Amino acid sequence: MIGIDTNVLLRLLVREHDGQLKAAERFIDTHCSSDDPGYVSRIVIAEIAWVLKDVYDYDRSQIAGAIRGILNVSQFEIDSADEVHAAVTDFEKFPAGFTDCLIARTNASAGCDYTVTFDRKAAKLDTFELLKSS
Repeated sequence: MIGIDTNVLLRLLVREHDGQLKAAERFIDTHCSSDDPGYVSRIVIAEIAWVLKDVYDYDRSQIAGAIRGILNVSQFEIDSADEVHAAVTDFEKFPAGFTDCLIARTNASAGCDYTVTFDRKAAKLDTFELLKSS
């Protein structure tokens, strides 16, 4: 299995930088299959959400759609795909950022009762608890 970095997937998503886009498409076509998928880590998924928001000015719906698209590619094996799916669903329902949603799902899967945060938006998720300062 071969890992795929954020910038390779971003080329496929935003369809820019023709040379890199074509190289990314060739790589996926020749090195990734449903029998031998390319590996996409949760960190890469989190970076994609961040870059789409901060660099490409994607809205929440576009970010969720892009991540769902990656999840549905049979040539990719997504690290903790169930948690990423659940995080996308949370992201669509709550004001928290995608990364916070992914942290919440990852921590819950690891057995955490909840995750403490100072982030009021993240605290709206059931798996977060607002830590109050004195």
